[in-house]
Amino acid sequence: MINYYLLTKPGIILGNLITLAAGFFLAAKGTIDILLFLSTLAGLAFVIASACVFNNYIDRHIDSKMQRTKDRPFVTGSISVRSGIAFALLLAILGNAILFYTTNILTVSVAAIGFFVYVVLYSFWKSRTIYGTAIGSIAGAIPPVVGYCAVSNRFDLGALILFAIMVLWQMPHFFAIAVFRFDDYVAANIPVLPIQKGMQRAKIHMTLYIIGFILASTMLTAYHYTGYTYLLVTTAVGLGWLLISLKGFKSTNDRQWGRQMFLVSLLMIMSSCLMISFDTVG
Repeated sequence: MINYYLLTKPGIILGNLITLAAGFFLAAKGTIDILLFLSTLAGLAFVIASACVFNNYIDRHIDSKMQRTKDRPFVTGSISVRSGIAFALLLAILGNAILFYTTNILTVSVAAIGFFVYVVLYSFWKSRTIYGTAIGSIAGAIPPVVGYCAVSNRFDLGALILFAIMVLWQMPHFFAIAVFRFDDYVAANIPVLPIQKGMQRAKIHMTLYIIGFILASTMLTAYHYTGYTYLLVTTAVGLGWLLISLKGFKSTNDRQWGRQMFLVSLLMIMSSCLMISFDTVG
């Protein structure tokens, strides 16, 4: 059973559920429907788990070439393709059923878009184009929008700002992974920016995306979705992230710097989601 669990990429599920919670609490404005919250979490968790299993299946040949993924169940054969696909389908049916019966059609549709982008567009194109990272960022920006729409049943400015924040956060986050996992991406022949265009170009892009992230984050307060405590904390951590990004231009150890950028990006999104959740404007 542990291999089936690992196929779902539980770390990715947890991270996405944290951002879902931020979107949910932002739309709820302090009035929390616990049953709706839990059912939305459960429904999207199953949908994401299904997407991750399908992704593992599609990536099995790439994963065999990378040190960090060479022991995944589809690569080692500990789970057969037939069993894995059946498991993915079951997860998808269960997740969509929960969302359909407990939320609304908009929420189901938004989750379906994220599923399609991740499984079909990202999984099949990430080894073929340098824009795979951008495609993946779209799928990764869906969970907070799902949480938001589950409460509000509408896609409005708040949902759009959340989406933009997540896209802009994920780009430097993904590039940081590519920097400190550089050898793995070279071995798997995945055309990420640091490999295709060089480290200097990647560092410029990362810095620009972080600036964009900070500016987009301020929009939640500018349009009265969050308070000034959120603005202060998010801007402070964001500027710290930007400072570390700028230091990368003088780095003599890019892999160590890339890992540092990755860890700070996690701190960034965790603090941002926490403040969104607790500093909404009613």
